Amino acid sequence: MWKKLAVLGTILVACVMMTGCGSKNVEGKLPDLMDKLYVNFKEDELPMALTQFEVTEENVEYYLGSKEIEYKEALASESMTGSVAYSVVLVRTKEGADIEKVKKQIKENIDPRKWICVGVEDEDVVIENKGDLIIVIVVDDPDHVSKLQKEFRNLK
Repeated sequence: MWKKLAVLGTILVACVMMTGCGSKNVEGKLPDLMDKLYVNFKEDELPMALTQFEVTEENVEYYLGSKEIEYKEALASESMTGSVAYSVVLVRTKEGADIEKVKKQIKENIDPRKWICVGVEDEDVVIENKGDLIIVIVVDDPDHVSKLQKEFRNLK
């Protein structure tokens, strides 16, 4: 009997911990959060002329693939040199949004070959979320992608 209760208690604690971790929202302004993603990168690891762009109604298709995506605010980080496949976008969703639906819309509509002569394969586009914050990574360097994912997961 005690063994069954111990196993049940362990399962319950694990379930609570797993659901609690993924639902916590990341606080802060998007430019500050974007800067935190790059804090452990050396300058020579980043693409030339890396610049942040506010995602607006006019450019949302370029960064996220569709005007149908509902979001509260978004910020893109891209290289100003067009021959580099590099795009990182932070998207804060509206309160109560279906996060999985938003991620699916982005995945289905984003163009990972939007640059001249360079691109990323569809399966290499990374889309994750932490609470209401989504990161979209379209980068052609797997090590760089892993490092960005790690920094995103560490945001608080």
